[in-house]
This record gives sequence, C-alpha cells and structure tokens, in this order.
Amino acid sequence: MAGLFMKLCNYGRRLLVSMTGFLVVMIVLAQFWALLSGRYISTLSPGEEALPLAVIRSPSSWILVKDGDFYMVEGVGGKNASELEEERVDSGLILDRDRASRSEHDDASGRDLIMRKTSSVENKAEKFDALHKNSTGDSVEDAGSMDVLTNYSTISGQISLEKMEPLSTGSIVSTSMSSSQIHKIKQVVGLEVNSKNDTSVIERFVRKMRGATITLSEMKSMLLDGPALTTLVRRRGRGSTTCDRQLLSASLQIRNAPVLRNISDLHAPLYRNVSVFKRSYDLMERLLKVYVYKEGEKPIFHHPRLRGLYAAEGWFMKLIEGSRHFTVRDPKKAHLYYLPFSSETLRTVLYENKSNSVKNLEHYLTNYVELIKTRYRFWNRTGGADHFFVACHDWGPRITRNHMSGCIRGLCNANVARGFNVGKDVSVPVTYVRSGNDPTRDIGGKPPSERNILAFFAGQLHGYLRPLLLQYWEDKVPDMKIFGPMQRDIQGKAVYREYMKSSKYCICARGYGVHTPRVVESIFYECIPVIISDNYVPPFFEVLDWEAFAVFVQEKDIPNLRNILLSIPEERYLDMQQRIRKVQRHFIWHKTPEKYDLFHMTLHSFWYSRVSQIRPA
Repeated sequence: MAGLFMKLCNYGRRLLVSMTGFLVVMIVLAQFWALLSGRYISTLSPGEEALPLAVIRSPSSWILVKDGDFYMVEGVGGKNASELEEERVDSGLILDRDRASRSEHDDASGRDLIMRKTSSVENKAEKFDALHKNSTGDSVEDAGSMDVLTNYSTISGQISLEKMEPLSTGSIVSTSMSSSQIHKIKQVVGLEVNSKNDTSVIERFVRKMRGATITLSEMKSMLLDGPALTTLVRRRGRGSTTCDRQLLSASLQIRNAPVLRNISDLHAPLYRNVSVFKRSYDLMERLLKVYVYKEGEKPIFHHPRLRGLYAAEGWFMKLIEGSRHFTVRDPKKAHLYYLPFSSETLRTVLYENKSNSVKNLEHYLTNYVELIKTRYRFWNRTGGADHFFVACHDWGPRITRNHMSGCIRGLCNANVARGFNVGKDVSVPVTYVRSGNDPTRDIGGKPPSERNILAFFAGQLHGYLRPLLLQYWEDKVPDMKIFGPMQRDIQGKAVYREYMKSSKYCICARGYGVHTPRVVESIFYECIPVIISDNYVPPFFEVLDWEAFAVFVQEKDIPNLRNILLSIPEERYLDMQQRIRKVQRHFIWHKTPEKYDLFHMTLHSFWYSRVSQIRPA
C-alpha cells in the first residue's frame, strides 16, 4: 500500500507540474499574440483595467527598451528615423500592402513611436496616448472623419471608451486604438510631462527623430544666396535662343525692379518685396510660354485627380493643360517644359497593384525622362533645368531625387533637410478641395472679438510630434482645445470647422511628413496658423513673408506653446488677422483661373525659379 501511495503522489506531482507548465506557455503565447496585434494584457485579474498601449508603426531596425514611464524611439547607428525608414523602403522591405496604400503622411517617413503610460486610468480615459494607422491620408477635410479607438483590455473582455468633447452641440472627438504590429524599437529618452527639463528632453528627442534643424532665418539666407546652379545666356550671337534672351531680360528687370508705392491690387505687408513680385508676375503674364509633353499614358499621365489630399497636382495639371494663354504647341517657343504626371496615381498603379517597391516608381519615371531625352533636345540642352512638375504625394521627393533632381520640383512635402532646394524647388500648398464649383464656400470665420479659444488642434496622431502635443496640452487648460481625430459624420466635420472659426490660433503640427493641409485650412477660416514643423519650407516662400500672418514654433518648444501664444501682443494678432484675410486669394483654386489665385501663384513660383537661375554670360 505504501508503495502504491508513493506512485500515486509522484504521478499527481508530475501531472500538476505539466498542467502548470502548459498554463504558463499559454499565457506567454497570449501575451505575445496580443503584443503583435497592438494590445497587451496587463493583469490576470478580470476586475482591473489594463493600461492603453499606443502604437505608431516602427522601422524594423529599432528595438524595444523601457525607460521610466514611457517608451520612446531613436534612430540606430547615428541615423535618424526617417533615414532608417528610407533605407528600408528602398531595399524593398516594406511588404505591408495596407501600409503601402497610405500616403507618406501615414507611412513612408517611417516615424514610429510607442508610448505606454504606466499611471492608472482615471476619469473615463482622461488622457489618451492612442495612435493608430490611418486609412487614407492626413487631410483636414477628413480630420472630422477620422476615428481612433482607445482600448482598455482585460483578460475577461475589452472595454472600448469613447471620449467626446462638445463645442456647442453634438460630440466630435472619438478616440480609439486599432491593432498594429510592433516592430523593434530603441528607447531614446524618458519623458515626464511638466518636468523642469521638458524642452531639453524634447529637443534631444526630435533631433533624433528628424535630424538637425534648419531655421527659418537660414532658409531666408539660402533664398538670398540664390540657386546653386545657374544658366549663362549670351545677350547676342549664337548659343542662345529667343526664349533664352527673353528670360535674361526678365531676370534683369526683376532684379532692378523700381520701388512701387500704393499698389492697389496687392497688400504690401504680405510680401518680401511687393515691387519685385509685381514686376515678376506682370512679366510672367506677358511672356511665359509652357510646353506640355504629350508623351505618357493615362492614368499616370494627363489624368488629373481633382479631389483628395493631393488635389493640388491634379488641379494644376488640368488648368495648365487647358490654358491657351500660357501653353504653346511648338516646344521651340517655350520657356518651361511641364512633365504631366501624377505622383499619387503613380503610387496607386505601380506600388499597390504591382511592385510593392518604391524603386520601381523611381525607375518608371527614369524611363519616362529617357524617352523625353531621346525625342527632344530640350532636356539635354539645360540638364532639365527648364523642366518642372508637381508631385504632392509624400513620396514625391524620394522618387525624383536622383534622375529628376535638376528639374524645378514642385513638392508639397518641402523638407529642406531632406533635399528640398530653396531657391530652385517650389513648395506647393497641400489643399483639400471641397467644391470645384464653389471653391470659396464656407470660407471665413468669426471676428477677432468673438474668438474665445486660444488654440485648436484635431487630427490623426501621425508621426512623433502630435503625440507629444496631446501629451502636453490635451485637457490641460480650458483655452487650449487639443484633440485627437474627429468623428466621420457630417456633424463632426461641421464642429471641426466651427472650432477653427472660433479660435485665435490653429495648430499646424507636422505628421509623418513636414507638410499639413491645416495650414491652408487655417487661412480659409481666418485662424492664425501656428506651424510646428521644423525644416518645413512654406508655400511660395520666395514671395510671401509668412511671419507677417503666421506663427512658427520650433518642435522643442511644445511645452511652452501656450506661453508663446499668450506673449503675442494683441495689436500684432489683429494685424495678422487682417493679413490672413488678404492672403486667402492666393490659396484658392478656380475652375477658370483668376489673377493671383493658387494656379497663378504656383505657376509664378516655377517662372520665378527659372528666371532666378538665368545670368548673363
């Protein structure tokens, strides 16, 4: 009996150990699977709430390390995050088709940030750090239609909490967190809100994320220095054409433009030099001729898309191809040559449907340029310096940085630290066109005396900067209305616009790219743009004095944002308010172009860039 009892005890002990081991393995597998899907289980007790995990997609060359209360990210090996992601894209490592379908706002810059707050959840998800992968792009039109889910998961179930912030009626903010695979991330700094060294901590962090900062004053110096590459033109004799001599004459007239007083159709404080702009614009209207290449098959070429975040490239294509005033059929009579492709359609057709490789997009454009070189002599004559295009997709700079670098590149993602050439390239505004038939619909806002909100922001939490903005300012003070994404319904969009019309300042924080459509939206609703995007070259930088009607805040100064805005004198604010109304016409597309509208301003930027390159031989 004793022997049998011992055998039963041994058997029971082995069974207990086996069951315990099996449970441990199942728990570990459950944790691992939840981590891959963007969640984690923080407790085995069904009565406790789990903490939110916020995820932005991360490059595979980072590793996950915890420090203090937050997970943060850093580039590895002396490279910043955008460089690492670019290497990953160029090497063909991005295979996620859902990721490929989004703009570089959503993906291609590859900034990934993971933040997990270790304090307990209070007051019905009081402050969310939620980030999620978006569907279509970072448009302000869709800012009211983007939703993010904040999930507080437990082992017994999952609680989805919606946070609503009313303006007058209805609810606008729906916060959530969707699942997203966590790649390897390297920790850079610990961050505690309202700590004494916030500014220095953020400065180190953003420097790791996007590299060195080129200040606005440095950009101005680049502009004054002029383009690095110039074209020498003889006044007479062989070697120069009639168009060359016209460009040289225009260049000299612009440089020697007399000072004009009381220009009735222009508000002088908006411009760097209103006399130079007036002379240049008048010469453009009188002289400029553009040849549009007929080569290229639809839908990548000659097929404008007039809606969406990248509508600017479509509207410009439609209006320049339909312009009898500026276009010519004989390329020998042209001053500029337009390459009529859509970077958005190129990405959709080739990347999503065929290749999953950014290199193939660049190769496609290389073949197109080679075709142009073989059929025409004009590219080889100037090295492409008199050719131009508009590429508003976020990958535009990347797919044109080599074989098309000699062109005048019209880019929405105008990052001076990533190859944008101030003085040669053109910064095109990101515009979301709501109505082609009535482009001025719903433009305007409340008078300054009725704007009771100091600052407003709402939108997807793309990139490394916007989560920091919300971490510092969401629900902190009553006059700072800082939210995440808004609901998709009509009411949410209406309330979004009402916030803009009721705010003194509208925060235009970068996403994955340096540009954001909130800049133009702010101008439409007469809300002073507060641009928080280091290295961003604002549209028409060569002409407009942006500091006359906008505020620029460095990314490292997010902790001091409210103090910076409160320090602006009321008189200066009122001046900017007046100027913002005057500058609106430069940012509106019209089906039939009007003087000084967005079509003419964009075309003028290409014209001005070209004449700035011309020098007498």
